[in-house]
Amino acid sequence: MISQINWSWQGKNIEVGVDSQGNGPAVLMLPALSSISTRTEMRPLAEQLASTFTTISVDWPGFGNRPRPSVAWTPEAYRTFLKCVLQELPKLTATIAVGHGAGYLLGHAAEHPGSAGGLCAIAPTWRGPLPTVMDGRRAMFPLICRLIDLPVVGSALYRLNVNQPMIRTMARGHVYADPAWLDDRRLTEKLAVTTALGARHASFRFVTGELDPMPNREQFLATVRRVTDPILVVYGAATPKRSKAEMEVLANVGNVHSLELPVGKLAIHEEFPSLVADAVRSFLRSDQSIF
Repeated sequence: MISQINWSWQGKNIEVGVDSQGNGPAVLMLPALSSISTRTEMRPLAEQLASTFTTISVDWPGFGNRPRPSVAWTPEAYRTFLKCVLQELPKLTATIAVGHGAGYLLGHAAEHPGSAGGLCAIAPTWRGPLPTVMDGRRAMFPLICRLIDLPVVGSALYRLNVNQPMIRTMARGHVYADPAWLDDRRLTEKLAVTTALGARHASFRFVTGELDPMPNREQFLATVRRVTDPILVVYGAATPKRSKAEMEVLANVGNVHSLELPVGKLAIHEEFPSLVADAVRSFLRSDQSIF
């Protein structure tokens, strides 16, 4: 299996990391888009599924643990990348996507039925952290992103907002249900992601909502209603209130199978992989058109 994807955008060559393991029908795994996300966050879930499936975990351009070029990342870049990946891979039994990754997956499936297999959306989101907290986007957000792109000023602003205390606070408040889960070893791994060359460009665009796959709830739900492939939505009982409200609305769409697990926040796939794996296997077994 391949270990990386070579892709270009805006004239920049980009190396995107890929991990695979297991045997059986192919399942694509897409991590969240966040300052600390890489394909390695999918590893615990991949290990749970490896006895039945061949799992293929792929980083998003601008994220991951590889050097990242200075690019003014946009949703169109991620739509284009996902389309390219799905065209290159063998026929998929399913695609599992987390957070904003799930938003992009559902958007793609609405336009290209059958291209990604069964759709497993784990703690799906369509709105970035700052727009969620501030209940909407602000005119200053694009300006912040342009400042972040500057060589010296941008690096300094990024460090002020993405550092060890901030990551601990974010992880305990929104990402992991058990504060002790993010131990020193795991924290070191997460910090390394934030210091990769060029990490700030996509990271801040995600935080400010510039990478949101849909502009509002109405369009998000309308997109999901157009999807004809089977959809599973899984989220945890301890998911932050505003994000959970969006997931609950999505779960009530007619063509969606949903499951609220008794534990977990936004990284339920990483912290409680066996529970998520059980939900995925049950979903795929229950629909004979998938598996």
